[in-house]
Amino acid sequence: MTDSKISADLIGTENGKRAAALTSDYAALGERLARQGSDIEAITAKVAEFFVAVPSWGVGTGGTRFARFPGVGEPRGIFDKLDDCAVIQELTRATPTVSLHIPWDKADPRELNAKAKSLGLGFDAMNSNTFSDAPGQAHSYKFGSLSHVDAATRAQAVEHNIECIEIGNAIGSKALTVWIGDGSNFPGQTNFTRQFERYLAAMADIYKALPGDWRIFSEHKMYEPAFYSTVVQDWGSNLLIAQTLGDKAFCLVDLGHHAPNTNIEMIVARLIQFNKLGGFHFNDSKYGDDDLDAGSIDPYRLFLVFNELVDAEHRGIKGFQPAHMIDQSHNVTDPIESLISSANEIRRAYAQALIVDRAALEGYQGDNDALMASDTLKRAFRADVEPILAQARLLAGGAIDPIATYRASGYRAKVAGERPASIGGSGGIV
Repeated sequence: MTDSKISADLIGTENGKRAAALTSDYAALGERLARQGSDIEAITAKVAEFFVAVPSWGVGTGGTRFARFPGVGEPRGIFDKLDDCAVIQELTRATPTVSLHIPWDKADPRELNAKAKSLGLGFDAMNSNTFSDAPGQAHSYKFGSLSHVDAATRAQAVEHNIECIEIGNAIGSKALTVWIGDGSNFPGQTNFTRQFERYLAAMADIYKALPGDWRIFSEHKMYEPAFYSTVVQDWGSNLLIAQTLGDKAFCLVDLGHHAPNTNIEMIVARLIQFNKLGGFHFNDSKYGDDDLDAGSIDPYRLFLVFNELVDAEHRGIKGFQPAHMIDQSHNVTDPIESLISSANEIRRAYAQALIVDRAALEGYQGDNDALMASDTLKRAFRADVEPILAQARLLAGGAIDPIATYRASGYRAKVAGERPASIGGSGGIV
């Protein structure tokens, strides 16, 4: 029995208001899909089994370079964050795991396990932090961490990552995500080659500390906080890192970490082809690393990414098991609502990709029929798959309309009385 944060009675009552409409909409969609040769029950089952991790930092309000405006009832620490993450899972049934960030979320692993178990949650990939200094730290990361010119600073960064592995191993995590802010702001500030050599050597030390059943994800980012160059600036460097380190090393793709108009879905295809796609940080962007809600700006791009993932499933790629996590910063919305919405949009893109007519698409590609190949994808993208998403939630005990049910619960007002207002905390910034 879990320590439920949203009343099952409330979920049942809210679902009761919408059950008849869902039944009708689901049946109508099923008939349309059947005419296309698709089985709505099979698609719903696959959607119900698709999960995405919630970042612990995502339930706190983010900020800009200029200010941060904390919301009502913000989490004060990791245990409050887990409570908020449990609400998202209870309503969506799509987010059963939480990804921790150390040192922000550092706590006794026994207490973390007990809290997560009481809420019906598990833990996903661990995230290290060598892009900012921590209290009591001997060496500063102002001029880099894993690629720093100073050996002692590099050793400190390596030790921190190994600590993250040890904490993760104690709470059931199976992966470490490494993102660094290392780079340069001026031409000539650093030697590109030697800097990358230092990074690879430090990552190799971290790699050696991985348990046998763990994976390590390196994450590329074009700019920020370094604006002239970054050490892991694109998927090419990321692929070189993964290939250099070994079989347990993979590339993580953050949808916001690319130049505008970059063909991210092709990058995904390339990494799949060479068995180095580790997973995703889902978000959306208009200009750069905006960390906006998934699907809020370019839902078609999100769909095209999932089209590549479903294509890999369809082809039966050996060992294909990418990790999925949301990575967003919420400045003007309730973070819980944004994460609920994003989990829904990610599943939507997956459901749409599942109804692509693969045989027809391959036929048009083979015939060089560009128009019909494109139209085949568009037909799937234009389909309203909301009844599938709602049915998947309902069958798993979630809410047909999770945001409406969340608002009806009054959860935010309830926790506001338990959590003193604070201007601290951290948003999704990686």
